[in-house]
Amino acid sequence: MGFFEKIKKGLAKTKNSISAAINSTIAAYTGENDDFYDDLEEALILSDVGADTAVKAVDQLRDLADRKGYRGADGVREGMCEVLAGMLPSGETLDLSTKPSVILVVGVNGVGKTTTIGKLAMLFGNEGKKVLLAAGDTFRAAAAEQLTVWAERAGADIVRHGEGSDPAAVVFDAISAAKARGTDIIIIDTAGRLHNKSNLMNELNKISRVIDRELPDAARETLLVLDATTGQNGLTQAEAFKDSAGLTGIVLTKLDGTAKGGIVFAINERLGVPVKFVGVGEQADDLIPFDSRDFVEALLK
Repeated sequence: MGFFEKIKKGLAKTKNSISAAINSTIAAYTGENDDFYDDLEEALILSDVGADTAVKAVDQLRDLADRKGYRGADGVREGMCEVLAGMLPSGETLDLSTKPSVILVVGVNGVGKTTTIGKLAMLFGNEGKKVLLAAGDTFRAAAAEQLTVWAERAGADIVRHGEGSDPAAVVFDAISAAKARGTDIIIIDTAGRLHNKSNLMNELNKISRVIDRELPDAARETLLVLDATTGQNGLTQAEAFKDSAGLTGIVLTKLDGTAKGGIVFAINERLGVPVKFVGVGEQADDLIPFDSRDFVEALLK
């Protein structure tokens, strides 16, 4: 199954909701109905696009329609695709230019963080990369066990310590092992919850300092795993991680399970951090690189 078909299938639930709301509005477009743009703005907001993004998108579409003289639904739909795709970064690949490169994965518990790491390990392993996983979530009993299962499945190495041990020490040992073994990519799991937010962010800062000290010149990505089904509520959590962890990208999971795929636009509007991967299913190969045009067309066409 090709990329476009995979994302189209994975976004079926999202597509049905957004398309129903937007297409019913677009279908009535004649070029003269005064309420059209207000109705379209409301449909976008209800799809979790976010109010600011909805206003900008509708304003841009209005200008485009005037310039191109749209008089029917097909033209407006094509214009909507052009506008929405233009509002999202696309083709934002990971920087894995050094050996080893580091991917630090953050996010609250329950968003699919460990599973995402496993899928990334399989993706890179299939590309011939040598991957090492660092079980830095030492505060959740099953985290290291779950990550070990994924490591075995992906053919990756793993470094883990006992439950309750220092996550920064795990990362230090993982970096040492990666240097010795000629590893291409280190993927670091982190805790999603401690006693309070301050403790969680302090642990992330300690891990970052270890990476900075031991691999000062390494290419480094910090990816936030975000559950698409949480909608706007997830953005508050995301802002906290952005402030403390210096995010370089978003991995949006469970996009196949939500009727409000507009959250992709809200993320870009509020965080200014590109979505780099989306999860559209349960299989190992259902984590796919994000492409804005394919995403928008899969939703609206």
